[in-house]
Amino acid sequence: MKKYLVTGGAGFLGSHLCEALLSAGNTVISLDNLFSGQTKNIAHLLQNQNFISINHDVTQEYLFEVDGIFNLATPASPIHYQRLPVETFKTSVFGTMNALEMARRLKIPILQASTSEVYGDPQVHPQNEGYFGNVNPIGIRACYDEGKRGAETLCFDYARQYQTDSRVVRIFNTYGPRMRRDDGRVISNFVNQALMGEDITIYGNGNQTRSFCYVDDLIRGVIKVMQLNLRPETPINIGNPHEYSIAEIANLIIALTNSNSKVVYRDLPSDDPTRRRPDISLAKNTIQWEPQVEIKEGLMKTIEYFEHAQS
Repeated sequence: MKKYLVTGGAGFLGSHLCEALLSAGNTVISLDNLFSGQTKNIAHLLQNQNFISINHDVTQEYLFEVDGIFNLATPASPIHYQRLPVETFKTSVFGTMNALEMARRLKIPILQASTSEVYGDPQVHPQNEGYFGNVNPIGIRACYDEGKRGAETLCFDYARQYQTDSRVVRIFNTYGPRMRRDDGRVISNFVNQALMGEDITIYGNGNQTRSFCYVDDLIRGVIKVMQLNLRPETPINIGNPHEYSIAEIANLIIALTNSNSKVVYRDLPSDDPTRRRPDISLAKNTIQWEPQVEIKEGLMKTIEYFEHAQS
């Protein structure tokens, strides 16, 4: 078994990744400054002798003797990254450079968690890895979108200049247990509004689309990319190719929660993508991966989590 560093290990995705790696018999070091991560996400792992949790800001240098790095550190919800845009950009760029420097020195593989946001408001649909995107570099989302694009640049430049084994996955909308109530994302917003009987808020006309991947499927794909014998020459999309309108998701959640909530509409935020769906042909061909969890099953697990979550 191996020893891995997971930056952002106390976050929504990071905590699930730590759990999966530990379940496979590995040793895991979680690095997180708890800007958007939460200690409760990893509380159940702290008694595991193969798990180490360290509070640290990834924009500051670090060095651990490990066999591989999963770099997930950065706030991923618009509410959090727009609150501190400069810190968000620094985390994506300086944090990734620090992780790459460690990977270069130790000659170990690093997996960079990128995002479908690098495609911006896409003019190509569905989005494949060869599409360069349509991103506003000075908009309110740019700290995250361009930060992730810059991180990808660093990963492939380190690979070219230093032969660093850097792998990049572009993560599409993911949902499941341990999402924050206040993260402002579609699924968490709708589920919590429905459970509390509040109006469900749709921004725009509800016709904009997203593709939602359950967290267990996503983590399985991320680990498969790290386990590849050959370093991929391009990023790999990891997401669910089934496309739903935001209005469809709202109505489905209302039905699954037996809620009396009503749908209300608000203005669409600046630079919010109108369509989003991954082309996962590359993931199917290179890592033999595709999602398995159907939307209703994943939503019921997410609803159950929020029904019992304390905060």
